[in-house]
Amino acid sequence: MLYGTVQAELETFLAQALARERPVPRFVEREFRGFLRCGILAHGFVRVHCDGCGLDRVVAFSCKGRGFCPSCGGRRMADTAAHLVDRVVPEVPVRQWVLSLPFALRYRLAYDAPLTSAVLGVFVRTVIASLRRRAREQWGVTRGQCGAVTVVQRFGDALNLNVHFHSLLLDGVYAPGPDGALRFHPLPPPEDPEVERVVGQVARRIVRLLVHRGLGPESDLTEADPLAEDQPLLAQLYGASVAGRIATGRRAGQRVVRVGDCIDPEDLPALEGERCASVSGVSLHANVAVPACDRRRLERLCRYVARSPVATERLSRLEDGRLLYRLKHRWRDGTTHVVFEPQELVEKLAALVPPPRFHLVRYHGILGPCAGERDRVVPGSAKVEKRVRPPPPNPSVDLPAEPPSTTAGHGHERVPIHDPCNPPSQYGVRATPVPAGSQAPPPGTDEPALRPRRLAWAELLRRVFAVDVLECPRCGGRMRLLAAIQPPDVTKAILDCLELSSRAPPTAAALPDPDDAEEWPGDFEATL
Repeated sequence: MLYGTVQAELETFLAQALARERPVPRFVEREFRGFLRCGILAHGFVRVHCDGCGLDRVVAFSCKGRGFCPSCGGRRMADTAAHLVDRVVPEVPVRQWVLSLPFALRYRLAYDAPLTSAVLGVFVRTVIASLRRRAREQWGVTRGQCGAVTVVQRFGDALNLNVHFHSLLLDGVYAPGPDGALRFHPLPPPEDPEVERVVGQVARRIVRLLVHRGLGPESDLTEADPLAEDQPLLAQLYGASVAGRIATGRRAGQRVVRVGDCIDPEDLPALEGERCASVSGVSLHANVAVPACDRRRLERLCRYVARSPVATERLSRLEDGRLLYRLKHRWRDGTTHVVFEPQELVEKLAALVPPPRFHLVRYHGILGPCAGERDRVVPGSAKVEKRVRPPPPNPSVDLPAEPPSTTAGHGHERVPIHDPCNPPSQYGVRATPVPAGSQAPPPGTDEPALRPRRLAWAELLRRVFAVDVLECPRCGGRMRLLAAIQPPDVTKAILDCLELSSRAPPTAAALPDPDDAEEWPGDFEATL
């Protein structure tokens, strides 16, 4: 349903924005175009073959988008969680600290990567300082070191733009012992007064940071918001999404339609909870923790913080053509669902696409890439490990170590196939054949080799979709890679031979604006 909506509304969304002389930014359009190509066999695929029964299978390329693609987001979620558990987070207690920010600041952080880094630095340094102070009081540790991994989430439960931070901090500090070895000193859960003290310090330091950068209450709005001049449409979409309103179309300026038991928020009690505090619109929650040896629960937590913004199973279509999106949790005012027109959903998705060079995963403290003590605490910290070199393949067996090139006439050149999400044309290199006269190390000898940093593409698909694409559905044997196919003529010939569709689904043509209404100015400052 998500794919069909984007397929039907994208050209209209782009054309209407261009007609208003506010074109959609290129990185946003590229994200939508890539989403429409994701999983379509006509745009390229990997071909696998079973030697036992002769069955062929094709696996389509993905778009690798960072915005809203559910399948690519699921694979990135599984890959990130596995990487953090296997290679980054040591076997010590971990606590999640979630920082939410005021509405006006969310708008600015949506596109200002340096300011996002500065605000995140203020937050993490404050929490680490609290941990070090508590460790000094309890253990007498004077040189404690802590580490954290932060995932910057750009979305809220209702597909709204909500930049906030999920930080996984080690629930304690490392300190050198008498023998010089690092020892971890765990800490008890923080009390509510400590959480209130931390969030109060974060709120005050953020205000000082904004004033120092010329973004205080008395700053010039024209100079403080360069996005409004450089990308007016993006500023309009960001402002509306943060405020829970519609930016374009016949309902421009109105609030998003909500469904549920309407309750006056003023009649509700103040939001309270254990290890939860709020000061001046800055709220902090620190009640989720994982024990030291529970790696399975830690991976579930990592998958949660790195999840995709759109859950397709919660999206449905009403009889009148509007789209109903179910919230994961019921809001305090009784809202359980939100309703979008198809064009409204497209504009909400456009606001969720992160700008280029906007990093969504950050590392801090002893877990930082440049930390001097990092290799002494992270799991699998050896940069180079020994492993047995496998024997060379038997030339008489049709099982090449590397899949052959799809282009004939290149002799011994081979295209390295590592991932169907990365077709060979994107690598720009080919494997170099072994020069004549050279000798490879004999089989069975030890050779230094780098451990693979990421999961294989088949393993990612298995973790996300519970489907092993390299398991033959006919005989249960293991299938092997034949080639990565991308040229259109070769793609069409193979798909026609396999009696599969060789045409990509067409994108609906742009429709004129029926109301021809003036667009909303997009100044959401008053509503924030």
